[in-house]
Amino acid sequence: MTQSATSENSAPLDCSIPQASLESILCTEELQRRPSRPPDYEKENRALVALMAALADSPSSIFQTLAKTILDITQCDSAGLSLLTRDGKTPDGCGKRFYWPAIAGMWNPHVGGGTPRNFGPCGDVLDQNRTLLFRHFERRYPYLVPVSPAAEECLLVPFYVAGEAVGTIWGIMHNDRRKFEAEDDRVMASLGKFASSAYQAVLHIEDLKFQVAEREKAEAEVRQLASGLEAKVGRLVEANVVGIVLWNLGGAITGANEAFLRMVQFDREDLVSGRVRWTDLTPAEWRGSDERAIADLKVRRSFQPFEKEYFRKDGSRVPVLLGGALFEGNGNEGVAFVLDLTEQKRVQEMLQQAQQTLYTTQVELARVSRVTTMGELAASIAHEINQPLTAISNNGNACLRLLANSSLDPEVLRQALEEIVSDGSRASAVLARIRAFIRKAPAVKQVVDINDMIQEVLALVGPELRKNRISVERQLTKTLPLVTADRVELQQVLLNLIMNGIEAMAGVTDRPCLVGVQSRIDESGNVLVSVSDSGTGLRSEGDRVFTPFFTTKANGMGMGLSISRSLIESQGGRLWAESNSPHGAVFSFTLPMVAGSLP
Repeated sequence: MTQSATSENSAPLDCSIPQASLESILCTEELQRRPSRPPDYEKENRALVALMAALADSPSSIFQTLAKTILDITQCDSAGLSLLTRDGKTPDGCGKRFYWPAIAGMWNPHVGGGTPRNFGPCGDVLDQNRTLLFRHFERRYPYLVPVSPAAEECLLVPFYVAGEAVGTIWGIMHNDRRKFEAEDDRVMASLGKFASSAYQAVLHIEDLKFQVAEREKAEAEVRQLASGLEAKVGRLVEANVVGIVLWNLGGAITGANEAFLRMVQFDREDLVSGRVRWTDLTPAEWRGSDERAIADLKVRRSFQPFEKEYFRKDGSRVPVLLGGALFEGNGNEGVAFVLDLTEQKRVQEMLQQAQQTLYTTQVELARVSRVTTMGELAASIAHEINQPLTAISNNGNACLRLLANSSLDPEVLRQALEEIVSDGSRASAVLARIRAFIRKAPAVKQVVDINDMIQEVLALVGPELRKNRISVERQLTKTLPLVTADRVELQQVLLNLIMNGIEAMAGVTDRPCLVGVQSRIDESGNVLVSVSDSGTGLRSEGDRVFTPFFTTKANGMGMGLSISRSLIESQGGRLWAESNSPHGAVFSFTLPMVAGSLP
């Protein structure tokens, strides 16, 4: 078996040499017919002792010792071992090639070589899972033709590891001075079983060595880490960045750093005397939190940080964040970190006050915006109220004339009085809408029908629309869900958007002036309201129109859209702008619908 024949890409087969069938080169049955020498158990025992010695002195040489032992007992010319492998050295029953870890005798120069799994004598042995005796196997396997000396006979016995056939042990006669017999088969199989057990022991020993080495490495790393952690913990305690407390479940504080003592205004003498106990430092309303933390400690040996308060020495309280864990051992002692939250609480209160001030300012600013809007509508509102008041005055004068002429017609008088009442109610409704719109009152959320609200606002701006000869196009979805919102704030937003649209069309003369109002459900299931116009459009302002004090009007404040966006977002919605096609702009806002209000 030459080196060229043992490489991954074997030498090209010589197709001019006819390949014999497997049956024509097998003579296994002759093993039982040939005269057989009697067993030499003493020699066999010496061989086993040699294998044991190899296992004890040099476990890695067990296979080479096996090859030499087979060579000695069978008196063959070459002996060795072929093992299946995938990585070139580890036996694996699923391997694709055989490798030769040990060879004794004339073929020793080929140790470490190999042959293919699917075409060779070793593969045939594993396929049939039995001993096979070959005669001149180069007649079937042409890559063995160049091997010198040629094999006259080759006896191959399966080799098992953990019950799985993973290779063969073999002996070769290079001439016909003697032939293999049944005793050779028995001895090789017996030695193979012992060698297999020895090899598995070697594997276990190597694995144990590896595990021991890994454990020693891990223990060294843990010792190094523990040493480093101890130093780091010591520096943390001494740095007094946070309070560090040593305690036990009985309520005692057995140790603490200066940061903690400053926090609770006790000194080192108080701590040493045992006067500082965490159970005494805890106000009654926080003891339930301590009990839950102790329950967590007993289950997980640590507890998640939580906020509580401690009594100081003077009786005042300090808010803290507390977290800790139990030490290994009896499970009664532990360590905790304590963080003083006094400054954080002070900042939090200032933030809450600032938020309340901001909210109050926003409410007042929104009211001012409404009053400003109503001022812009003042002329139209006066006209709207003047109409029913004029009708009331005319009907009243008519009634007076009828009384003066003593020509009272009850039916005429009834109709005049009904018109007076109707016009009075109409004027009262206009005034009520204005009063509700400009009043200063906290936001009151209620269930709102968006379509009804749209109709109310359109009625309010009706005179302004007619004065500017602007048409209104309504696209209101009839089966629209209800929303929860502040009605007055929604009216302000919608009124602001419509008034902006009216002003955007003030100079338009070459196309119809149109305000479109649409309501529908969007893709996310929210209620969507859009106000469009055919005015001058957004130009390049885009989202800047919502920036406070940004305005394109000569005498505008630049707060209307900013306030409108704040009001919509406070209702849980969103307000945005985009260009209209072919002219103008579209302002849209969404609001979440009331759960279960789908029609």
